[in-house]
Amino acid sequence: MPFPAERPRRLRATPALRSLSAQEHLAPQRLVLPVFVKEGLREPSPMQSMPGVVQHTMTSLVDAAQEAVAAGVGGIMVFGVPAVRDARGSGADDPEGVLNTALRVLDEAVGSDCVVMADLCLDEFTDHGHCGVLDDAGRVDNDATLERYASMALAQAEAGASLLGLSGMMDGQTGVVRSALDAVGRSDVVLLAYAAKYASAFYGPFREAVESTLQGDRRAYQMDPGNRREALREVRLDVAEGADVVMVKPALPYLDVLSDVAAAVDVPVWAYQVSGEYAMVEAAAAAGMIDRQRAILESLTSVQRAGATATLTYWATEVADLLRRG
Repeated sequence: MPFPAERPRRLRATPALRSLSAQEHLAPQRLVLPVFVKEGLREPSPMQSMPGVVQHTMTSLVDAAQEAVAAGVGGIMVFGVPAVRDARGSGADDPEGVLNTALRVLDEAVGSDCVVMADLCLDEFTDHGHCGVLDDAGRVDNDATLERYASMALAQAEAGASLLGLSGMMDGQTGVVRSALDAVGRSDVVLLAYAAKYASAFYGPFREAVESTLQGDRRAYQMDPGNRREALREVRLDVAEGADVVMVKPALPYLDVLSDVAAAVDVPVWAYQVSGEYAMVEAAAAAGMIDRQRAILESLTSVQRAGATATLTYWATEVADLLRRG
């Protein structure tokens, strides 16, 4: 028999063969677009650190959502940027606050065509920038924060969010929010637990987008980047408390964790391709160092290959449109 006996290259010979034998295919409906809406804006405000991403007005938010739906994007995750902040994040559960107003507007505009999602965390609404309320010693008070999360959940569900993203990394947050919703007959609301959220340097540009007022860091509640097995503990706790979906965040630096989680649970596993991942590709492409479109598609494919059933990415609309057009 002539050497070599096996020739895998046969399946790579043409575009048609490569497509037919590909083991992963990106799909628009598996992408979620994160968006930022800022109170009091008269026109969209571009992000210096995230080219192509803006803080939206209510009007431009609807336009962006409708564009995403037209491209086939599966969901929209909304983050609010309030004009006024205080120690307990009062704007977070204010029915007339920027986030809950945006949820009502989006639910009316696109709620029947995609999943309207709300970020459930206090960091955008507190004057100290932490994801919870602080005790007298300046530490995040886990259990007092859970009370605020329960109130936020009720407000967001009432505003029209059909999925709540629990991103604060407080112990017991999923169980408390699930109980609060079920107690008022809102067992229909889906809970996405940011179960393995790491204290990452890759969040930097996001803090510009939400105009973060963070004092100190979040290492006392977000996970240490060196901890892989701990992610499975966090995920199993959230699933036991009623999480419908679990999240690994960031995506690319934690593909090993994403793969572990996908193998360990039987609920959908999502990943968040965070602002720093986005900014690095955009910066390298702008400098002529990489092929931008190929890098975007390759990075998203790697996240899906590692086990993500859906990915939050700032490129969602662009990529969905590319995929839809073939």
